[in-house]
Amino acid sequence: MRKSKSFDLGNDKILKIVLTLALPAMLGQFVNVLYGLIDRIYIGNIQEIGDIALAGVGISTPVTTLLTSFSFLVGVGAAPLLSMSLGAGDKEKAKKIMANSVVMLLGLSLLVTLIVLIFLEPLLRLFGATSSNFYYAKSYLGIYLIGAPFAIMALGLNQLIICQGFSKVGMRTMLVGAILNIVLDPLFIFVFHLDVMGAAIATVISQMASFAFTVFFLFGKKTIIRISFGNYDLKLMLKIIIMGLSPFIILATDSVVNISLNTALKLHAGSNADFYLTVGTITTSFYLLLSMPLMGISGGTQAVLSYNYGAKKYDRVKKAEKVILLLGVIFTCLFFGLSFVIGRPFAMLFSSNQEIIDATAKMIQIYMYGSICLAFQYVFVDGLTALARPGFAAAGSLFRKAILIALTWVLPLGMGVAGCFWAEAITDLIGAAFATLMFMIAVPKMLRTEVKADILE
Repeated sequence: MRKSKSFDLGNDKILKIVLTLALPAMLGQFVNVLYGLIDRIYIGNIQEIGDIALAGVGISTPVTTLLTSFSFLVGVGAAPLLSMSLGAGDKEKAKKIMANSVVMLLGLSLLVTLIVLIFLEPLLRLFGATSSNFYYAKSYLGIYLIGAPFAIMALGLNQLIICQGFSKVGMRTMLVGAILNIVLDPLFIFVFHLDVMGAAIATVISQMASFAFTVFFLFGKKTIIRISFGNYDLKLMLKIIIMGLSPFIILATDSVVNISLNTALKLHAGSNADFYLTVGTITTSFYLLLSMPLMGISGGTQAVLSYNYGAKKYDRVKKAEKVILLLGVIFTCLFFGLSFVIGRPFAMLFSSNQEIIDATAKMIQIYMYGSICLAFQYVFVDGLTALARPGFAAAGSLFRKAILIALTWVLPLGMGVAGCFWAEAITDLIGAAFATLMFMIAVPKMLRTEVKADILE
């Protein structure tokens, strides 16, 4: 039976395992959010150009989100398979999954970064850049792309660390980069007077550091399954992609959501487009403080579901899912209450413009009205992925994003600019109901049957 340094996924108490996996993963994702937030806070406080520069960086967000989604396509896709293999006692299969995942991450990170570099300017125009903020969007993203392969590799490999039970190591990986970014941002932005480009340079260096930490651990003796090369299998690669499709869709379509929000704001705000693009950037940044740690809870605990499913311990799977959901609901409830207190102070970190602060505080409250329901969306969708039901998971993800994009365009027709923000709150309610339905249809029956052989082949 596979044991980590501190617990046994197959035998220890479920509550202990879930907390041991979830809390570091949650903190790790919170730290990951800090990458973008720190950049935006410093950029927003650059004298004279802060607000418009912040709007420009907000335009680049869909691109950085899209790049990150490829790390989840492979990393989150491979993690359940690797955990199931360990649960079934098949280390050779786990080694093969690791080897194929590494080469996939390397190839995809280089390919997608090159494509974005080639089409950078038209992409920024498409994503809602205005004539006044285009320069800042291009300056930031052009440098960010240099470090994008390191970011994709680090995030993807981090999933392969967490799924082996080393959630604290996964948190440290993100922490190394975030702390470095906190130190380097003011140095490059204000001391070296590089403004937006300085923020991007600090981020690139930080991403390289996270990548180095991840690779060092996976080549070391403390991990259970090390990085290896060879034994490549196209069939296995396809299986990894299928398993990772749902988390990939969640993040990749976040790019489409951001594009829809930016373009809808640009259309309905008219001459105030840059003002509301700045408001939108701060508001969505606040929302990440909820959604990314919640993803840490639901994604970081997949190992306990996959491992026990592979070991055919179905009662433990059921109990673990209940505990994970309870933890997610507790987190979203606490954050929902806290959001009404910290929304305005959060906005003040990014801008000294009182009108922007007032508008942002109002939109943050609107954004958070459906946030408690988000726990059901994330926990059930990630649970379906962990239990090798990517089709149901993808359906839950796609449905939610389709509703959100549609409402982002429809609601402003009757509600004005505020409708762009109400779309998120309403979608959280609808999406949670649909994800719960998908889970109730797919899971009870499968936990009364044996693990399908082709899952681990």
